[in-house]
Amino acid sequence: MGLVSLFLGLVSLFSLLTVGSGIGANWGTQATHPLNPNIVVRLLRENGIQKVKLFDADYDTLRALGKSGIEVMVGIPNDMLAPLAAKMKNAEEWVSKNVSKHITTDNVNIRYVAVGNEPFLQTYNGTFLSTTLPALQNIQSALIKAGLSNQVKVTVPMNADVYESANSLPSGGDFRQDIHDYMIPIVKLLSEYGSPFTVNIYPFISLYIDSNFPAEYAFFDGNASPVNDGGTYYYNMLDANLDTLVHTLQKNGFGNMPIIIGEIGWPTDGDRNANVEYARRFNQGFMSRIAGGKGTPLRPGPIDAYLFSLIDEDAKSVDPGNFERHWGIFTYDGQPKYLLNLGTTTAGQLIPAKGIQYQENKWCVMRPNARLDDPNVAASVSYACSLADCTKLGYGTSCGELDGKGNISYAFNSYFQIHDQQDEACKFPNLSTIVKTNPSQGTCKFDIMIQPYYGGADGRLPRQLGLVAGFALLLLTFL
Repeated sequence: MGLVSLFLGLVSLFSLLTVGSGIGANWGTQATHPLNPNIVVRLLRENGIQKVKLFDADYDTLRALGKSGIEVMVGIPNDMLAPLAAKMKNAEEWVSKNVSKHITTDNVNIRYVAVGNEPFLQTYNGTFLSTTLPALQNIQSALIKAGLSNQVKVTVPMNADVYESANSLPSGGDFRQDIHDYMIPIVKLLSEYGSPFTVNIYPFISLYIDSNFPAEYAFFDGNASPVNDGGTYYYNMLDANLDTLVHTLQKNGFGNMPIIIGEIGWPTDGDRNANVEYARRFNQGFMSRIAGGKGTPLRPGPIDAYLFSLIDEDAKSVDPGNFERHWGIFTYDGQPKYLLNLGTTTAGQLIPAKGIQYQENKWCVMRPNARLDDPNVAASVSYACSLADCTKLGYGTSCGELDGKGNISYAFNSYFQIHDQQDEACKFPNLSTIVKTNPSQGTCKFDIMIQPYYGGADGRLPRQLGLVAGFALLLLTFL
């Protein structure tokens, strides 16, 4: 074989092993006051983020991405898998409305459709096992029928818990036994159509659920004691986890399948290990690897990944933990949380969102003369936190040093701000008052909410009705 032929052959092989390296970002919108999509798209562009992963196919979001050149992965939520699996017509209509239309009419650069989101997660107890594959098959067929299958690839973002290791080393990797027979046909379909395997990897979660997990192994500084797998050394969890997947795919006959890291990141609040220092250390270490094109021992080439996440989401479920609302590299209002060099701009740091409009400089706090032993305190705080966001309160959090009145004030203010500073939202019986002096203390910031965005099916208006009904219910508890 000549040198030119050999080179071309290597290029062809390399293209099979990678999926366009670079950094993307997950853009979630489970927020009480989501930013205007046009502001977010500008934020993405000014920070040099050329890929975005969505969790749905929101019309306004996709419209805003039109003509931006940003590569898009649109998402299909898990609760849509059943109808898409049931009827081919449903899949065709979904593709027509959420893919074809945006590509042709709005010039959106849609490259992937994520069918479900971690549908085989163990905590779902098998809810989506029978619908994921048929939904995937129908969406793939719909893309073919629409003439888009070469441009748009399907994938199924999976949590890393879909595989495990028999010997606790990467070389022992295989799909979990209880879902093995479900995974193989999914991977086979992805392989047949040149689609990637997408996996979400979270070293933070390992540290969160296991107090004995070696913290240094979560980071990329090389300070951890390496794991020796038959002469291959692993100095961080990401490499070991990703290569466990590579071994898993090899073991099942899909060794050349491209891999995308769909989610990776570190939260900044809601847990003692979720803090700005650790988040900056983790994300900067990861970004330095991305910039250097360094992969894993089994996949040494560039990594294709999406940071989780772009912006904090204060309406996410906290079932996994209070940290769930604090994954963003930007705060709810698009402001950088810490110095982070993505390597994509000359600025060398994150560029904040522009054009943000805030509500008035006023806060709802506990009255100075109110007593901590007032019998209305417990019910009021419980009510406020159930409909607002108190995840920054607690041991090891940014507001963990507040005293009793400070905690109560934070809860009241969160409810007040989320409900657009309406007077009715600061009428906790004999306990609350509105002030113009910022009550923030140390690392604990009492936020002022941004002006609500009323685009599309935003669902912002019904919240005021909920406020009235909610307060009627609250008052009943004190009667």
